[in-house]
Amino acid sequence: MRILEGLHFGWATETFGAAKLGDSRRSLRLVKLGARAAMNPNGKISDTFSIPAEQQGAYDFLENKHVQLSPIIAAVGASTVARCSRQQKVYSIIDGSSLGLVDGLGGKGFGSVGALVKGGVGLKVISSIAVAQDGTPIGLLDQQWWCRTKAKRRNKKQKRAENVKRSVKDKETQHWLDCMSETQNRADAMNVRLCFLLDREADNKDMLLHLSRTGHQFIVRSSWDRNVESKDGHKHLRELLREEPVYGSYWLDVASGPKRQGRSSHMVVRYSAVVLRLKEKNSGRISKMPVWAVWAREHGTTPKGEKPLDWLLFTNEPVLRMEDARNVVLGYTRRWRIEEFHKTWKSGECNVEQTQLRSSKAVMIWATVLATVALRTERLKQLSRSEPELPADSELTRYELLALLLLKREIKKQNETITDDVPPLSLAVRWIAEIGGYTGKSSGGPPGSITIRRGLERVLLVALALESYDKSSPSSTDDKNLKPKARGISK
Repeated sequence: MRILEGLHFGWATETFGAAKLGDSRRSLRLVKLGARAAMNPNGKISDTFSIPAEQQGAYDFLENKHVQLSPIIAAVGASTVARCSRQQKVYSIIDGSSLGLVDGLGGKGFGSVGALVKGGVGLKVISSIAVAQDGTPIGLLDQQWWCRTKAKRRNKKQKRAENVKRSVKDKETQHWLDCMSETQNRADAMNVRLCFLLDREADNKDMLLHLSRTGHQFIVRSSWDRNVESKDGHKHLRELLREEPVYGSYWLDVASGPKRQGRSSHMVVRYSAVVLRLKEKNSGRISKMPVWAVWAREHGTTPKGEKPLDWLLFTNEPVLRMEDARNVVLGYTRRWRIEEFHKTWKSGECNVEQTQLRSSKAVMIWATVLATVALRTERLKQLSRSEPELPADSELTRYELLALLLLKREIKKQNETITDDVPPLSLAVRWIAEIGGYTGKSSGGPPGSITIRRGLERVLLVALALESYDKSSPSSTDDKNLKPKARGISK
């Protein structure tokens, strides 16, 4: 850790610096941990910290009984909300996942994950991430962690019967509600308005009613053909919407994903104001919830072997015209950002599931740090695509830019000219990816998170060396190779 003492990583300080860990030295240690994780993210501590003393320091911090997860998440969430305050519109995308981990002796405090018959162990987590209106990730708003310690094999009929008898507090639904509440509280504290964005898991009576009480906007994908109020008493939702005219159609760019080809889809849209009839299974009591329903279906552009896109969305945003409906559908597509985050976090850049830490608490803390790193990489990736002309110094420090230019000059092609000016962010990210091995030959598409991460590791290490040398030898700034203004990069 010593080499980091003189290094100021603004990102790590902004993200973790406000964590209340009971001692300023612990807070500083967390900042250093986050900075090093950003330089070399990996699930294994031994692969992130190469010096034995640094490794032991990281282990000691993560296992320290005085270091708890909640103040770390609170600090990360607050820093994210502060960045959200500069945005016109912010989506809080909430989704669940699990970390499959190794516990050969069964003493790490993990619970079951996946199908019980397969015997997988690990941790469950629900994440809330902030994403700007254009789809650019902003940061982590909240995470809720738990272990499934009482899971047992049941058939579907038994599971339904038992779930009816249990209160919400005894179900995993409570973790979703807690994640929504923590996200809402942090946003309200800074007067930031959110649009909660959730997939079909949230088509649940308790979650829908909770969302309606937050005072924030929401978009939820329907999972059930619910009963709704009608002039004739009540109908099923899809039956009611079929009676509405097709208000319009348009073309939607759909990103590739699991079991989904990327394409331009022809979407046909209906929408209507409806009143959902949400039934309490125990008492039979009906709660009525007014929402707008937007039904977007793919027509004529479905690849062979796939099902047409069929999205029935609930929202409390008024949908009075076709443009409003399109905005709701476009908002729903931003949900894919959390899928990309999970991939980068779990198996891509950060490989969090490779961790060999010895307790569930230590894993949760280290995984949370890596989650912020994964979102930083996703942010760079998306910004380079959505705002390609943004100057690179809006996201990279002066020393990171110096390091990038030095490394790029080492691998530049014969017909390339690397100027002394600050490059646009899209070009800077491409150079970072090229330093990480990106050639564009395998996919032909823009750089992905893995090559960006590899390149960023090298850039950050060189940036560290440059700043350390600069501060230890003040006269070195007279060297042409290091003088900031000689490269168009001001202090």
